[in-house]
Amino acid sequence: MASAARPSYSLGNATLKVPLALFALNRQRLCERLRKNAAVQAGSAVVMQGGEEMQRYCTDTSIIFRQESFFHWAFGVIESGCYGVIDVDSGRSALFIPRLPPSYATWMGKIHSKEHFKEKYAVDDVHYTDEIASVLTSQNPSVLLTLRGVNTDSGSVCREASFEGISKFSVNNTILHPEIVECRVFKTDMELEVLRYTNRISSEAHREVMKAVKVGMKEYEMESLFDMGGEYYCFASDITCSFPANGKFTDDQRAIYEAVLRSCRTVMSTMKPGVWWPDMHRLADRIHLEELTRLGLLSGSVDAMLQVHLGAVFMPHGLGHFLGLDVHDVGGYPEGVERIDEPGLRSLRTARRLEPGMVLTVEPGIYFIDHLLDQALADPAQACFFNREVLQRFRDFGGVRIEEDVVVTDSGMELLTCVPRTVEEIEACMAGCDKAFGPK
Repeated sequence: MASAARPSYSLGNATLKVPLALFALNRQRLCERLRKNAAVQAGSAVVMQGGEEMQRYCTDTSIIFRQESFFHWAFGVIESGCYGVIDVDSGRSALFIPRLPPSYATWMGKIHSKEHFKEKYAVDDVHYTDEIASVLTSQNPSVLLTLRGVNTDSGSVCREASFEGISKFSVNNTILHPEIVECRVFKTDMELEVLRYTNRISSEAHREVMKAVKVGMKEYEMESLFDMGGEYYCFASDITCSFPANGKFTDDQRAIYEAVLRSCRTVMSTMKPGVWWPDMHRLADRIHLEELTRLGLLSGSVDAMLQVHLGAVFMPHGLGHFLGLDVHDVGGYPEGVERIDEPGLRSLRTARRLEPGMVLTVEPGIYFIDHLLDQALADPAQACFFNREVLQRFRDFGGVRIEEDVVVTDSGMELLTCVPRTVEEIEACMAGCDKAFGPK
């Protein structure tokens, strides 16, 4: 007898099939971490609450629902209003779904059974959300581990599970967050396959925009061609391309673009396990200052420029960030990893040492921002390096950023993004010449 097909998610029409085993493995990884934590009691259960549908202000118009990322990481559920419970000792999982009224079927279609959701999401049990207190009471967990912690990018606190009757249970809301965050930092092979897919589709979108852009077009017209930072099943991509609207770089555009490209590729070639991410930011700064000196915009010792943080005048943003179920993914600053309070570096979204399985963006840039340039020119420690006549030529230049998505491997990194990057590749693409692009 043929075995039943393994449950998976796809959008059909030859889109990627994502196995629900991905989320079962995530739950297993989480339980393994929790069992190693001496603070976790035997008989503990993880309780997580998914996202809710929201309306636009006071209207009945729904905002497009997107699942809360932690809940998605653990269950892969696309419906709103759900809960999930994981028994830490056994790893068994239960999904709790809303009990929909019969009238729902009139407007929204068939109301699916609990068995349907059990098969769809490959969980051990399915109950209704109004049963969560009674089901947990029958299981008698020693403690409920709920999710509460600060997102180090936004400063916001993630939503902690709450339901009627939770006050009857012993609850710990400090253990779960750091453990699940660390699980999310390191991607499994199945997760990497989805991230490769989102990068491929978003890379194709960038190439289509390059071919279609014309002088005078508005940004929304380009956005209408495709979402260039697309998600698939909540897995994100984040790609930035810089290119001339008329399809040909000027000499100054080429000079700044190639400076940023050099820093991007130097950083990627240097990345490997053990590398400290702030050192990569400093490396990009150094290359930018070297190139601006070669261009004649700056003069003097690059080491002296770095001492006064001149690189942050041109690259005030951080070099990159974690990427996963969120564009700015969690885990940048766990306990023991502190921000560096220096220009540019304080904007880094992580200051960790690289480890295999981490997915990051590498996004150096050179910008000419009047506010920052004026501040630098008013500071004798920085102003002494500028050639003001050459700088004036770039006052209305804008800026260049190049953003690649990469995964750290055992010996270096794997580039996930596949877009035209050299000046010659970009100009050829914009002229309608198709070719394969990828790592160099």
